[in-house]
Amino acid sequence: MVLKDYLAACPLVAILRGIRPDEAEDIGAALIEAGFRILEVPLNSPDPFASIARLAKRFGDRALIGAGTVMTVEDVTRLAEEGGRLVVTPHADPAIVVAAKRLGLATAPGFFTPAEAFALIRAGADALKLFPAEGASPAMLKAMRAVLPADI
Repeated sequence: MVLKDYLAACPLVAILRGIRPDEAEDIGAALIEAGFRILEVPLNSPDPFASIARLAKRFGDRALIGAGTVMTVEDVTRLAEEGGRLVVTPHADPAIVVAAKRLGLATAPGFFTPAEAFALIRAGADALKLFPAEGASPAMLKAMRAVLPADI
């Protein structure tokens, strides 16, 4: 399945901010039972790659497990090694998107301007994350949606 398939099953992403490896599987089980199909562990959580590995091993056949707050290409490589399949960034770095796509991972990088959005689309982004969304007005988002591809 691709990112859009997981979003079609449940259009929400569970962000497991601050999760510890010892609680990851119980929380993951509850979320999947509730219908979530995308679980994101921010890399600024305690021992995030251990949590991702546990979630991927137990739920990787039923959910898209990934990392948020991905800041470097090295983070992308480590994520793939631990079984994660989704890269979410807080910033617009096409190199991260390219590295993730090379490894077969789905991407949802952060952007704030049309220039950033189009650079990420050219790099192969599967989806875009307006970040920080609180800083943008609905009118700004509407104007950007008018020029961005409908399928992104």
